[in-house]
Amino acid sequence: MSKLLLNVITIASSSSPKTTLVLPTVSAASNMSLRRTTATTSNTSAAAAAQVKPQEKKSDKPKTGKQAAVESPSFAMNLFRGQMRLGEIFPFPNALNDEQRETLQSLVDPTAKFFEEKNDSSKNDLNEKIPDEIMKGLGELGAFGLQVPAEYNGLGLTNTQYARLVEIVGSHDLGVGICLGAHQSIGFKGILLFGTKEQKEKYLPKLATGEQIAAFALTEPSSGSDAASIKTRAVPSPDGKAWILNGSKIWISNGGLAEVFTVFAKTPVKDEATGEVKDKVTAFIVERKFGGVKNGPPEKKMGIKCSNTTEVYFEDVRIPNENVLDGVGNGFKVAMNILNAGRFGMAAALSGTMKFAIKKAVEHAANRNQFGKHIIHYGAIQEKLARMAMLQYVTESMAYMLSANMDRGSLEFQIEAAISKVFGSESAWTVIDESIQILGGMGFMRETGLERVLRDSRIFRIFEGTNDILRLFIALTGMNYAGKHLKELQKKVQSFDIGTILNESKKRLGSKIGIQNVPSLGGDVPPQLATSAQLASKAVQDFGETVERVLVKYGKRITDEQFVVNRIAQSTIDIYAMFVVLSRASRSINNKAASSEHETHLTNLYCFEASRRINQNLKDALSSQFVENSKLMAKIANDLAHNGHTVPQHPLGF
Repeated sequence: MSKLLLNVITIASSSSPKTTLVLPTVSAASNMSLRRTTATTSNTSAAAAAQVKPQEKKSDKPKTGKQAAVESPSFAMNLFRGQMRLGEIFPFPNALNDEQRETLQSLVDPTAKFFEEKNDSSKNDLNEKIPDEIMKGLGELGAFGLQVPAEYNGLGLTNTQYARLVEIVGSHDLGVGICLGAHQSIGFKGILLFGTKEQKEKYLPKLATGEQIAAFALTEPSSGSDAASIKTRAVPSPDGKAWILNGSKIWISNGGLAEVFTVFAKTPVKDEATGEVKDKVTAFIVERKFGGVKNGPPEKKMGIKCSNTTEVYFEDVRIPNENVLDGVGNGFKVAMNILNAGRFGMAAALSGTMKFAIKKAVEHAANRNQFGKHIIHYGAIQEKLARMAMLQYVTESMAYMLSANMDRGSLEFQIEAAISKVFGSESAWTVIDESIQILGGMGFMRETGLERVLRDSRIFRIFEGTNDILRLFIALTGMNYAGKHLKELQKKVQSFDIGTILNESKKRLGSKIGIQNVPSLGGDVPPQLATSAQLASKAVQDFGETVERVLVKYGKRITDEQFVVNRIAQSTIDIYAMFVVLSRASRSINNKAASSEHETHLTNLYCFEASRRINQNLKDALSSQFVENSKLMAKIANDLAHNGHTVPQHPLGF
């Protein structure tokens, strides 16, 4: 794993020492939103507070082996122990009160109208620039400060309100969305989450109106997913009143537009206990007007071309001490909280993108006549459309489940946020690609807009944490949690603590004491979804048992078994998705919604297909044959690296 091991994860099975996993870095953002000019709402500073509060405030010191494993309220986290904590899943949340709903409804139409009538996404793509009049219009709408409290010129919208507007932007122009998201989802989010009262008063008012644009500067040439390997450095000034920053960042969204940057740099930090000085990452608020801040020309990109992406250079930039965010040495924590806080917006945006693609595909299939009938009546097309609708439904359900849980104060949602990002970005790619396939040659043409959307959507599997790294993060975070509890249970068993053993056996669905019944979701799920609910419950039991066996088998070596870890991660994603759609469809059925029958079909289809994938992935995770095949894949990859290209002799012999 080498540099792929960095921070956050401690696998606690057996007697393993600390093992760590790199958390993902970011080179752009995807959270998009808007505001009406004279909006007023009661969701001011409380709304911002409901987004994310740094959990690390409890203690930054490593835990000793004597400490008891902490119980997590996270549904996804507890899947790794074979448990169903349904409080965060059922019932599907109604996240808005009457006032919030009214505020949101007043924003939706102006937002959609602006993008339909004024913004030309094709023109933006061709010119590789967002026109000044569009930026001005976005400012008038309030696009640059949706979640900034009203006292700082923003709306103070909740995460759920934000998600709905993000969805609208995602259905029209992902390039513009990146500009908006890089500004507020990550650019100044650190100030919103961690800033002092003075920092907020100084920076948020101008950032919220778009008078100033913000950017998030973390990624460097040598540090992509390995965020701890950054080279940019800040040292105390001779007079002790400031920091002197030197270094460079790459692929910075809004890099050529921003006046305010959240910059991450290595700084010397003295351990008060030992006196030893070590380098730690610190977050700084950097203004372009400080001097020494320059940017390169806009990058030429595959997609999201109208968003501004540049290198940014810092040369002897003097940063006042008061511009440190959340204390010296806490920058890595700041960065990870910012990224976790914004990922739900990506799923919301891409659910809107998928709606656009599905609409194009349905319109074409319903009107295109081939071999005597419209192609929508052919099974091959119906299968594509059904799966496209299913993937959009799951992604949308994840986005609003997550945003609602954040709004009601959930502090542990990092796995759920990562799942929504991975699932949403990969589903969007599939849906857009299949839409192009249904349109055939027409889909390949610029006229339909799908080729642009396909190019724009590709980046979402890369930035804000590559999906490959996030899969490792999902699985290793969960297994770390399960491992700690397993180790604690092993100690109790050794001391023959009957009470603990019996309590744990109940939590683990009875699997370890020979009870074969699978708990039912009972009153949480109506009869139309009973079979799917049973599949989901069985998946949790099988998953918990598999995780335990994997931890016992590999112990601390699990971080090196990425073929196995990936199967665990994919199972986590599928199980979480099953429960989310079961919850949403249950609400629709119980409320007698007009779409309830359709949602039932989508849910039952997803749960059936997901359960099959889970069964196979869990079998692979424990299979000796799978391990042998993974060794073959490793050998093939090593052969390619050794040769620098494909290895087999050409069939023509020369």
